[in-house]
Amino acid sequence: MSLDLRLDGAVVLVTGGVRGVGAGITRVFLRAGATVITCARNDPGDPVHADGRTAEFLACDVREPDQVTDLVRRVADRHGRLDVVVNNAGGAPFAPSDRASPNFNSKVVALNLLAPLTVAQCANSVMREQDTGGAIIMISSVSAARPSPGTAAYGAAKAGVDSLTATLAAEWAPRVRVNSLRVGMVRTELAGLHYGDDGGVAAVAATIPVGRLAEPEEIGSCAAFLASPLASYVSGATLEVHGGGEVPAFLKAGNAQQEKETP
Repeated sequence: MSLDLRLDGAVVLVTGGVRGVGAGITRVFLRAGATVITCARNDPGDPVHADGRTAEFLACDVREPDQVTDLVRRVADRHGRLDVVVNNAGGAPFAPSDRASPNFNSKVVALNLLAPLTVAQCANSVMREQDTGGAIIMISSVSAARPSPGTAAYGAAKAGVDSLTATLAAEWAPRVRVNSLRVGMVRTELAGLHYGDDGGVAAVAATIPVGRLAEPEEIGSCAAFLASPLASYVSGATLEVHGGGEVPAFLKAGNAQQEKETP
């Protein structure tokens, strides 16, 4: 088996694949030789491209099951197959839990948990009929495994995605592999909005063992690995992609106290 990560001829759907982490994922799959279809609620105008190749775009609100069904059908009809789905669409604005409305929470869970399930179900209906099966990659978050102040519904939904990954992998084996990327902080066009100016981004980066935020393409490379034959025996797994995680606050506090007490 070649160790060259190529996906020539593969048909790949990346939800929310037109900006941020999704665009980075799309670019990696394009460079690997795949035919990539992206979706989002609105046409971005400028399609994602890499190395002279351009991703297709189909409008879809992944929270709407009828639209998802139509999306997957159009991809399969146009290309004759669907090999990989990256369930990337998601996110949530900051909202303290004591002020988040029931409607707000419902929308966050619908986008970050129910939509990936719907997309996966529709994709599986195509993949299970193919001789080569398929691969589904969920984009989870470190918020699934640690406290998520200000984004409680989002963190809970992502924890559900991790559970969903293991369950679907067990149900749909051996034809369809399902895995998850538990992603940490990523440098996107919205990083400044989340973390403040460049100084804020640098301060956040200092809390990560590798000393920086991830680049979107680094998330894409991990997704491409899980989609490739190199990961043919990997299913039901959650891969941590967080630069070493976060240094525990008690260590920083303890070190600061030691420095204070050292003459």
